Amino acid sequence: LLVSFTSQIHCFSNVHLRSINFKGLRNCQPYCHLKRSRTDVTSTSLNIEGLNVPEELLNDADNKISNIKEVDYIIIGSGIGGLSAGAILNFYGYEVLVLESHYLPGGVAHTFERKGFKFDAGPSLWNGMATPPYNPLRQILEIVGEGDTVKYTQYDGWVMHTPECSFKFTVGENHFESILSQYAGPNALNEWNQLNKLLEPIKELSVAVPPLTLRSDLGVVLTLLPHLGKLLKGVSVAGRVEGSFKDVSREVVTDKFLENWLEFLSFALSGLPADSTIAAAVAYTMRDLHQPGAALDYPIGGSGAVVDALVRGVMKCNRGQVLLNTHVEAIDVEEGRAVGVTIKRGKKRIRAKRAVISNASVWDTMRLLPAGSISEEYRKDKMETPMTGSFVHLHLGINATGLPADLESHYSVINTWTQIDAPQNHVIISIPSVLDPDMAPEGCHVIHAYAAANEPYDLYDKDLTRSEYIRIKEDRCDFLWKAIERSIPDVRSRVIINLEGSPLTHMRFNRRYKGTFGPALRAGKEKFPYPKTEIKGLLCCGDSIFPGIGVPAVAVSGANAASSTVSVWEHLKFLDKLYAIDKK
Repeated sequence: LLVSFTSQIHCFSNVHLRSINFKGLRNCQPYCHLKRSRTDVTSTSLNIEGLNVPEELLNDADNKISNIKEVDYIIIGSGIGGLSAGAILNFYGYEVLVLESHYLPGGVAHTFERKGFKFDAGPSLWNGMATPPYNPLRQILEIVGEGDTVKYTQYDGWVMHTPECSFKFTVGENHFESILSQYAGPNALNEWNQLNKLLEPIKELSVAVPPLTLRSDLGVVLTLLPHLGKLLKGVSVAGRVEGSFKDVSREVVTDKFLENWLEFLSFALSGLPADSTIAAAVAYTMRDLHQPGAALDYPIGGSGAVVDALVRGVMKCNRGQVLLNTHVEAIDVEEGRAVGVTIKRGKKRIRAKRAVISNASVWDTMRLLPAGSISEEYRKDKMETPMTGSFVHLHLGINATGLPADLESHYSVINTWTQIDAPQNHVIISIPSVLDPDMAPEGCHVIHAYAAANEPYDLYDKDLTRSEYIRIKEDRCDFLWKAIERSIPDVRSRVIINLEGSPLTHMRFNRRYKGTFGPALRAGKEKFPYPKTEIKGLLCCGDSIFPGIGVPAVAVSGANAASSTVSVWEHLKFLDKLYAIDKK
């Protein structure tokens, strides 16, 4: 329990890391215009504008895969989790093949370009990437030799628009107290201090064990041995760490403003209210946001710059490949063991000598397994994993003429505190061109506004004509426009590019079952599974696997899956490099 807890909270060092990506619906307006050579496997490669990949590019993918018969590892999907697994397996010295359906790598974290505007499809707010202590994703990049290849700019917070007031939340020590003094009740500051004191043992335990020490076998005893003393100090809070944050906060928090803030923070982390968000996640995040010298990071070039670094990690020493436009139709299973995959185009089969790792969601992984390859009870149990809602998005390119020079890069809008996870309630707005002007043409800004984990799929799960679909999508996106207008009142008159997305676009382009944001596993009631499955040689990673949702979390899941397939002695050498990096 302690190991599970400390590893999970390490992975919640990013707030608002909604791993999202959308493109459009069949026959609806596309918006991917990408400029690099088709042989350059990066986050903005392939010269495509439209929904259908040109035949020449599909043929190019077929030609590349035609000469591949067998590799050590096959990884299905090039999300952060899959690429992290691939880069680490390359570090271990194995031959890796990453297969991606999309024409861009990165899964829901890729960056795409249209008419000079660069859009982050997903993660919008990062930390623990630019300066130590590094989060697990940056640690992986350091280990595979790509840590310094991504540059970052830093900033100090975001603006909150709530039903009762607007304010800027500034990270660091002793800033939030002034917000409480101005907007909360007379007892709020005292309750805040009591809460932090109550959480102190959990916060201390949160840094006890590096998540990259994890593996899914008894070898974990050796990889955890250097940290055993710190773990034992956490015995006193072991019974509370995986319970809900609400169970902890209700002991001291009665002020409504503070209670609402904690609901927001919980939902931003997990897509679930405080009574369903693990206490560990919120405790660690509070520590991270309020520690002296805290800062938020943004990767220069967008999230795609981080994806590119992972791709390079996979391909080092010519031991790995990342193949795009290559959709896996099935995982091949023989005598209870995963032995490879079948590609949809041409029904090409590729063997995996050591293992197959699926970066697809739990529901989509089950759909890749042929009937009879697993027990129906196991399949039913996995397919019934509870799920969150989906998304709606606006990706905008706007004329920035006359906008204030002090425009912030991030905003969060809450329309009501009645139910934090209600549809059309919580909106996140990212304007990355404020931090990196090269994300937009000169004199312009790029905006990503979205609502995550709360858009009902059922509204779209019907036989819609193209015009009906566009009308529903426009109607459902209107509240996003209104959220942006809180900060840019004339935004509609400034639009150069307007790209809207829905649950159906997530389902099609991300292969996400019903367009879901991810599993809705509630603290104290359900737990994320570990990478190993019922089938030998098949492991999973991504946001359906422990430690769960979020960029650092999925990176850890990929590392866990990779390290669980090699000897503990190989893993210990990997950790020697991690510890050397930490000391440096």
